[in-house]
Amino acid sequence: MTKQYVRVVADLHCSWEGLPPIYRVYVNDELFSERTWIWTDSYLEETLQILAEPGKYKIRFELVPPYLAQLWMKDLRVEQGHASIKNNELLRIRDESQ
Repeated sequence: MTKQYVRVVADLHCSWEGLPPIYRVYVNDELFSERTWIWTDSYLEETLQILAEPGKYKIRFELVPPYLAQLWMKDLRVEQGHASIKNNELLRIRDESQ
């Protein structure tokens, strides 16, 4: 199968105090990125650029311990590519040739 390019965006929100929390983004069980949350009173649009074969991929965001924070994701969406999102966590990439 041919790999497909998909751009996925999520709105991330974080409430924290003390040291800025660190969060990770996983696609299936592969670490995709790790960032330190430095913003206050705002949200972040996290963009994932994925080149993968058609199939299903679970996307998850998690805080790295120790942390005094809450991280939540809203509106996981596909902005480019032949794909769809299910249950705000499962990316399904379709074969462009079909």
